[in-house]
Amino acid sequence: MRLILAPITTDNLEEYWQAAWGKSDLEWMKFNGPYFKDPVPKHDEFVEKTGIAKYVGNPLNRLIIVDNKIVGMVGAYYEDGELKRWLDFGIVIFSQDNWSKGIGTEVLKQWISYLFDLTDLPHLSFTTWSGNPGMIKLGYKLGMQEEARIRQVRYWNNQYWDSVKFGILQNEWKRIKDYYINEKRIIINITFKDMVGDLL
Repeated sequence: MRLILAPITTDNLEEYWQAAWGKSDLEWMKFNGPYFKDPVPKHDEFVEKTGIAKYVGNPLNRLIIVDNKIVGMVGAYYEDGELKRWLDFGIVIFSQDNWSKGIGTEVLKQWISYLFDLTDLPHLSFTTWSGNPGMIKLGYKLGMQEEARIRQVRYWNNQYWDSVKFGILQNEWKRIKDYYINEKRIIINITFKDMVGDLL
């Protein structure tokens, strides 16, 4: 499996839309904060306008490409707005055919390393909900800590769910990354320039 995180460009916006919303299988949307009830973006508007404005040239978004095929995306945003001291990240794997194959784990190992290199912040986090057990499992698998659980504040399918936040410090991640390298369980061969590419 050849996995890379690629910048979003005007050339791949069409393929991005097709991979995410162009098929009947939109099961991923039932786990990606469904309580917000985000609509499916209209194709032409996304490819010609909103996708360009939101994603193209943005170093905090990347497409997940496995064996030359777009299978998902990662993103990040600042919880504190213009202060830019609190960064939350996320991941989506579109097709159910690619779930439970270890893709999310390998992607987030790269993404977390990249975000710490990009921002040099002491802390990174992601927010999920109790209706997404796969994401919660992934947080623990990566060595992150459950830092907050706000009980029964997300309403979906006629019931309340918990909001759950996982976080990790940069020095904690360095130890985890070094452990994996030393144990030869994974090979981390990623640099800031590799990830940013032509944006430098």
